[in-house]
Amino acid sequence: MNLDKYEKRGVSSQKEDVHKAISNLDKGLYENTFCKILPNIFEPGTSNVVIMHADGAGTKSSLAYLYWKETGDINVWKGLVCDALYMNIDDMMCSGALGPFVVSSTIGRNKGLITGDIISTIINEFNEQCQWLTSVGIPAILAGGETADVGDLVRTIIIDSTVYSQIKKENVIQINIQPGDVIVALASYGKASYEKEYNSGIGSNGLTFARHEVLYRKYAQQYPETYDSNIDEEYIYTGKYKVTDVEPETKLSVGKLLLSPTRTYVPILKDIFKQYRDKIHGIIHCTGGGQTKVLNFTKNIHIIKENLLPIPPVFRLIQSVSNSDWKEMFRVFNMGHRLEIYTDLFTAEQIIKVSQQYNIDAKIIGHCQPSNENKLTIKYNQEEYTYIK
Repeated sequence: MNLDKYEKRGVSSQKEDVHKAISNLDKGLYENTFCKILPNIFEPGTSNVVIMHADGAGTKSSLAYLYWKETGDINVWKGLVCDALYMNIDDMMCSGALGPFVVSSTIGRNKGLITGDIISTIINEFNEQCQWLTSVGIPAILAGGETADVGDLVRTIIIDSTVYSQIKKENVIQINIQPGDVIVALASYGKASYEKEYNSGIGSNGLTFARHEVLYRKYAQQYPETYDSNIDEEYIYTGKYKVTDVEPETKLSVGKLLLSPTRTYVPILKDIFKQYRDKIHGIIHCTGGGQTKVLNFTKNIHIIKENLLPIPPVFRLIQSVSNSDWKEMFRVFNMGHRLEIYTDLFTAEQIIKVSQQYNIDAKIIGHCQPSNENKLTIKYNQEEYTYIK
């Protein structure tokens, strides 16, 4: 992957400037948790601490808009709700949260392009997902939110959410990855027992790059509202596929693959926490930064990922069309597993069994060694890719 192309499209896989902007902020009650943990100012002196998180579907909404215009399938917007919601909740569960969750949606739309039916579909799906979470033992309630007509600011639509919960102090999972730990990876692709259809594993990261590299030039003229007009023309929709073209291995359209909803691992983590919470040294949600995300939470550890799950078709398609370097593909995308758990060998084997009960593949993909630097090595296809932070 040419990182210059990534930057030229106005995005960053590592969000370096954002991390710099917040570097001096208080880290909360714990130095190293996946999400910031706050004191409980509502009930001082109790054993509960507060966790709150905001995230969204990102530029995936531009792709959903394009797909909707091409196919008329309004249900595509339901998947965007899963992206906005589970990018939050799964992050929070990496810190030990099990709900109850209070959810607030934030939608900014261009009213001239995004119809009331779409807004209704989105809001109703937020409510449906909260009901589903409650049905699987993770209480969640939709508190409402903000829907704003901001056509001067937003070309199509932004779909975000904010989620609030509390955790007992003794249930907070701090990240303390140690030499000797093994890494359990849970697949981001396939069809989990609680999913309605095949999931490509794409999640909600790297979609600006994927969309422009995979989809064909004609969309630039048809849907100028789906991209920033300040981007140089040579970086806009440079691929060869229509959203309706069928990918031969999965028999799904390219649009469907790129729009697969972000998978939640809620039911699996709920079961894992019942028995193995105190054996976990860290849970990493491989979102922004892809397979290098873990480097944000380690020090003087060499993470070695040497036995990866198979890379699913969607990522092989993106790599092939864009002719991207595999090293950068691993830096941008989850590449087949979006959740990894650091623990001992025995616990790892039990976690794999729990995951497989939900028809989600899982395996031990690597281990951790002591090091004088913060280092990650990924071994894939007889090549080694090293990242140091």
